Amino acid sequence: MKRDLEMNFEDFPLNVPSEKRITNKLDVLLQDLVECGSALTANLAIKHWNKYMTQINTDAAVIYVRYSCDTRNPVYKRAQARVDEISPIISNYSNKFAKILVKARYRKDLEKKYGKYYFQMMDASLKAFDEKIIPELIQENKLVSEYDSLLGGAEIKFRGEVLNLSQLGKYLQDVDRETRKEAAQAMDKWMSEHEEKLGQIYDDLVHLRDKMAKKLGYKNFVELGYLRLGRTDYNAKDVKKYREQIAETVVPVAQKLYKKQMKDLGIKDPQYYDYNLKFKTGNPKPIGGVDKLVNVAHEMYSDLGSESKEFFEFMMKHNLMDLDARKGKAPGGYCTSLTAYNAPFIFSNFNGTDGDVNVLCHEGGHALQAYLSFPIKIPEYQNPTLEACEIHSMSMEFFAWPYMEKFFGKDANKYRYLHLADAIEFLPYGITVDEFQHWVYEHPNATHQERCAYWRSLEEKYTPHKKYDDTPTLGHGAYWLRQSHIFANPFYYIDYTLAQVCAFQFFIEMRKNHEKAWKKYIKLCKFGGQAPFVSLLEHNHLRNPFVDGNVAKVIHPLEKVLKEFDTSKF
Repeated sequence: MKRDLEMNFEDFPLNVPSEKRITNKLDVLLQDLVECGSALTANLAIKHWNKYMTQINTDAAVIYVRYSCDTRNPVYKRAQARVDEISPIISNYSNKFAKILVKARYRKDLEKKYGKYYFQMMDASLKAFDEKIIPELIQENKLVSEYDSLLGGAEIKFRGEVLNLSQLGKYLQDVDRETRKEAAQAMDKWMSEHEEKLGQIYDDLVHLRDKMAKKLGYKNFVELGYLRLGRTDYNAKDVKKYREQIAETVVPVAQKLYKKQMKDLGIKDPQYYDYNLKFKTGNPKPIGGVDKLVNVAHEMYSDLGSESKEFFEFMMKHNLMDLDARKGKAPGGYCTSLTAYNAPFIFSNFNGTDGDVNVLCHEGGHALQAYLSFPIKIPEYQNPTLEACEIHSMSMEFFAWPYMEKFFGKDANKYRYLHLADAIEFLPYGITVDEFQHWVYEHPNATHQERCAYWRSLEEKYTPHKKYDDTPTLGHGAYWLRQSHIFANPFYYIDYTLAQVCAFQFFIEMRKNHEKAWKKYIKLCKFGGQAPFVSLLEHNHLRNPFVDGNVAKVIHPLEKVLKEFDTSKF
């Protein structure tokens, strides 16, 4: 499977899309498909289509990466704006392509080659798109880029420094309470200064999405949002029942963990920023900076197996990671696929916290799956739907546990406890984000103040430990404005929690037999997206989180694991 590139990422060309050139080529490719009279000739037309679309999508991904790495660069900014404008037009061509195939008289013959799921994805995409919503899609892209630019350009004055949101993060978990408070207040001040603008961007997005949904015949954006995510084997009712499982099973466990944490810290009246600090002696900090951590990750991936060793050496050799935080860089982290080069790319903002190690494992898991799935010949099957993608990333975090001494030294067990506790505590926050979004799109005309009030009511329901006495902007419910998924990827966030429940299963299995669990994991990565979420779980022998009782079956063993740690020694 060994593969190589002739160049590194910095040498990848910046191909800014030309609408005329692209649409002329797609017109020809569509006409070729129209003229096909059999599955045999259609198969060749599909191959030509896929090859060209792969190049277009790769060019767009390269532009996005460059823009993320430097949101202030005018060349990248213009290029991203061009992608924002043209991507809905390209989607329209994809829509026409799907229409031809799903109605083709030779569809059944193609199903034998490509599988029924290939056509199920097309059926869903046709329900989610029509050329009449292109103007709204263009505007939606522009608004999301505006949001990214606003957060990426954040300049926060803190103790003589000017920091972005990612750089400020390490001070939010400082061992000194006054530092945490001051950092939280600095962030709160920035949020206050930009709340109106952020709220307006979101309001515009909500109304645009509601307008698109109604143009396509839906009551509101909820059903359309699910279709856009390719969810073909579960719906909003299933997700609601799943949220109820989290509320019943996980929220009480998380609240016990929070109470224990504050008792260990000796804080009697905790504020939200106090929960960022897990231990009196401070949270675990990785040993060394970017280069050191990448070298340790190289050791880890090399030891785990031959496939992961080959993968990570490929990433290092071709500079397919941009990890350090700096001015003008978009916040957060992600992995994307540069499919024409058979290359993943990892983007992050290292800030000297345990999150740096999480990225090398989490985004590394995404990248490993992409790398192992590139050989799948049908592009639509290379990547699963997003909730399944997150299984690879979150499971990789647990497969990294045996290597934590190399990342953290004497703080390895500190990290392990922190990682597992945080993973459990994340689930109530995840359902907060999801329930908030359902309410927003069911009430599209709500004001910004009403949205904030509803967010705060959900916090009181699912994360009642949070208090914001020192941070008034967050106190009235504005925290969600920092959650980029709410702006850019509606309804995506619940996917992290679904995947976390599945990743916990890998964790439980690896504690029994690490080698067997790893083989199962590699098999899952190589499977790519050849089935929708529920079917993918069945194929890979994982419990379905939507089935009542399955969340409890996964969570209860984890409580026992947490009791193995003596946090008083941390």
